[in-house]
Amino acid sequence: MQRVGFMLKVKPEMIDEYKRRHKEVWPDMLAALRETGWHNYSIYMTQDGTLFFYVETTDFQAALDGMSKKDVNARWQTEMAPFFESLSGQHADQSFIVLEEVFHLD
Repeated sequence: MQRVGFMLKVKPEMIDEYKRRHKEVWPDMLAALRETGWHNYSIYMTQDGTLFFYVETTDFQAALDGMSKKDVNARWQTEMAPFFESLSGQHADQSFIVLEEVFHLD
């Protein structure tokens, strides 16, 4: 199982709405994540809007590729795009910074 951490940043003026949206994630989006191999998926946020994402999956690239084929993901990414800084015209799932794991206590 791969453990993957990645980061993005929410615009400061969008923080409260970002949190609200994630209390009401669409059921079909949740189902798509599960179907494409996303497990133990968590999002953490600092006060300035920096997000840290953590997911466990058997194959992170396959999980990303699977989501890229889901209509619900395209709709979600389009709706959420205005929340983020520095996307350079891409969706968030194409723009995050994947972090190198340097320590793990099992």
